Amino acid sequence: MQRISDIQPFSTADIELWGGVECTVNRVGDCYFDQIERTGHASRLDDLDLFADLGIRALRYPILWERTAPDSLERADWTWADARMERIRALNVRPIVGLVHHGSGPPHTSLVDPGFAEGLAAYARAVAQRYPWVLDYTPVNEPLTTARFSGLYGHWYPHGRDRQTFVRALLTQCRATVLAMRAIREVTPGARLIQTEDMGTTFSTCRLAYQAQHENQRRLLSLDLLCGRLDSRHPLWQYCLASGASEDELHFFLDAPAPPDVIGINYYVTSDRWLDHRLAHYPAWSHGGNEREAYADVEAVRAYRDGISGHLAQLRALWARYGRPLAITEVHIGSTREQQLRWLDEAWRAARQARDEGIDIRAVTVWALLGSLDWNQLVVRADGFYETGAFDIRASEPRPTALAGMIRELGAGRSYSHPALSSPGWWRRPDSLLWGPHRTHIEEIPSVAQTTVPQGAPPILITGATGALGQAFARICELRGLAYRLLSRQDMDIADAASVRAALVLHQPWAVINAAGYVRIDDAEREHERCRRENTFGAIVMAEACRELGIRLLTFSSDLVFDGAQARPYVESDQVGPLSVYGVSKAEAERGVLTTLETALVVRTSTFFGPWDERNFLSIALREMAAGRRVRAASDALISPTYVPDLVHTSLELLLDGEHGVWHLANRGAVSCADLVRLGADVAGMHHHLIDECTTATLGLLASRPTYSVLGSERGALLPTLEEALQRFVREQARI
Repeated sequence: MQRISDIQPFSTADIELWGGVECTVNRVGDCYFDQIERTGHASRLDDLDLFADLGIRALRYPILWERTAPDSLERADWTWADARMERIRALNVRPIVGLVHHGSGPPHTSLVDPGFAEGLAAYARAVAQRYPWVLDYTPVNEPLTTARFSGLYGHWYPHGRDRQTFVRALLTQCRATVLAMRAIREVTPGARLIQTEDMGTTFSTCRLAYQAQHENQRRLLSLDLLCGRLDSRHPLWQYCLASGASEDELHFFLDAPAPPDVIGINYYVTSDRWLDHRLAHYPAWSHGGNEREAYADVEAVRAYRDGISGHLAQLRALWARYGRPLAITEVHIGSTREQQLRWLDEAWRAARQARDEGIDIRAVTVWALLGSLDWNQLVVRADGFYETGAFDIRASEPRPTALAGMIRELGAGRSYSHPALSSPGWWRRPDSLLWGPHRTHIEEIPSVAQTTVPQGAPPILITGATGALGQAFARICELRGLAYRLLSRQDMDIADAASVRAALVLHQPWAVINAAGYVRIDDAEREHERCRRENTFGAIVMAEACRELGIRLLTFSSDLVFDGAQARPYVESDQVGPLSVYGVSKAEAERGVLTTLETALVVRTSTFFGPWDERNFLSIALREMAAGRRVRAASDALISPTYVPDLVHTSLELLLDGEHGVWHLANRGAVSCADLVRLGADVAGMHHHLIDECTTATLGLLASRPTYSVLGSERGALLPTLEEALQRFVREQARI
């Protein structure tokens, strides 16, 4: 049996790397949204081994009241918790146990229930008795933030929208924290309180400085209460009393303060706010106000000229105010992979800078290791919007992303470098400003005709400068701040080994995206050699050069490598059997590329459509119908149409993740060409009477095509549904 004395104390020699599982169990009405269930972690014990393998020293982990004892403590079911705690202990990872995470407790209580605090304290005692070797606890995660969302903004139960409910929910949670730690320490005297809170700064116009000052003071209320700082001289003492708190309730914290052993800062790119009385500059949904005047309240990163305050500023401010050990307890951004790397890099560098300045900072925590669901709309609905973390759960087993590789390096005490880190995060770019008088006026997405390579940054080399796919990759690399060089055939002939090698040596890319090739499926029946040269030989030549120079390669294949004989979606391991010259050229390219370069990534996709290419089938069909002309479309063959932005973004994610082998990327759905036009017409508000359905045979096509080439995946369904993609396609076309 491991004793408390055997547990390693906090390291003071260097900054530790911690991890965390997004574990919110929030209540909306009578519905509970459980992130642990929704990410599948509830049924995957082996996730813990994946976490430990990253080299993290501690893990913020949920043993939640709502999940363990939803009815009563006497009827608690410890089965799930016991198995996880035993595995964590065996892996020699230090757990930081959370008891309530943005929740309101079991159904019989709430954040405004006078019995909540005593109920949580009883549960906390039971947890400590069951796991006496655990030292670190976060009884209530982000009490101030939860009070705002539950008592002031009405998002979560009990859906208050007034400062009385807000203050009551805050006092309840803070009192519960004090009583819970008191109960835990009666069992485990050395137990430590690691108190987390979302930290940010509110900025404003001069006219609203008073409101910004109030919100910046309010942001610290939970920590001020726990540290015994909220007395009659505090600027919010009268605010609390006027909001329903009694002096006795406030004196409870003054008489028995419970200052955190470590203050945990949860800082997000959206944590800082901007208040502006000039309403005309902002969308209507941002308009609000106080009792004195109306103003817009938006994310500072989207409107404030000086940008976000950043991790370092928050660490400095908290250290100056409280002088207690600090940790960054949540580092997460719901964005593209390179932005996730940049955000963690920024947090890690800030922590090290703080340590160099003499601030006692203990750790940086990579949050949402398994990603999170529906935080884009504060988990008030179950829409299924997924943000990846160190692992992507959209497969049979969690798949490590590039972020996992970065964590592993930092956890081992090594520095981490990646070409994507050469560019700033989107939050540091001037085009992040969407609203306000300082917003960036960009009439259209920047041109892809010019090279965008931050000085010293190895680029991604993209072939196919005149093609829709190559243009789309360049456009999206521009938006994501990924250095690239877009090449035409004149710049590099992919089927000429000398030309390829010369271009790679000249541009020194870290990766090549081969978006070039022969795409005229029917003409290929007459131009066998040309098709094979561009699609097969060119891809293999590229693979050979990339192998020689140690460069990553992404190339594309097609659903036309299949014969259509089966009636279920094709997955990556299914046998190929092309029916056309084009299909044969792609199948041979797949084999040749992967034989030559095992690390190559080969993406099979299907008929694609996109907003920036007027030549794709769907764009042509909708344009013809808009002009009153009839459109013929086959209804006897099923395909998986693919939205180009989704294809490009996801291909880049896989490339950054270091994935290899064959992947199927297509929007989820199985339709005929006639169905596709019909669905597009529905979204665009057009009638169907101009669609003439026909059979493929009547179209007079030279190349044989499978009657069924729907793509599925055994490696992970990464693209959204076809219906959702069509909505974005039509919106983007209307914008253009």
